[in-house]
Amino acid sequence: MNTYRKSDGFSLIEVMVAMMISGIALMGTLGAVEITSRYAQQGGLSNKAMEQAQARLEVKRSIRWQSLLEDDLDHDGTPDSFMVDDGQGADITAGDGIYTAMCERDGITVVWTIEGEPQRPLHTTGLVTIRAVASYSNRKGERREVQVATIRANPSYVGQR
Repeated sequence: MNTYRKSDGFSLIEVMVAMMISGIALMGTLGAVEITSRYAQQGGLSNKAMEQAQARLEVKRSIRWQSLLEDDLDHDGTPDSFMVDDGQGADITAGDGIYTAMCERDGITVVWTIEGEPQRPLHTTGLVTIRAVASYSNRKGERREVQVATIRANPSYVGQR
């Protein structure tokens, strides 16, 4: 007597095919998550560069005119660096009326400049242009930069423009 039993479960082949499909879907999902996290990290670096450039600009806008060429980078109350117009480092040309300083932090290089009128001392200038450029390398090694600028008036300037 032969009796045939009907099975309500899945066969081994069906389970293996389902596992293969689930594995392929999981690998695709993990790849998408990795790509998304890289782009989010790159966006974060761009935002950090923008924040550092804007912070440098705001510091230069808010300090006294007489202290415009001094930089207190560690916020301890004493100047750490002085902006120069000597044609060395980040300053391209000596004596052009563009004072330059630079710092690097967290993989971002920030160069800020104060540009007055050429051939005039800064205290006799009516207006200056303050620029900050933050540059960094993206995930492909390409150099990216963020630039911000503003104009500031000398509050003690007397004369014609």
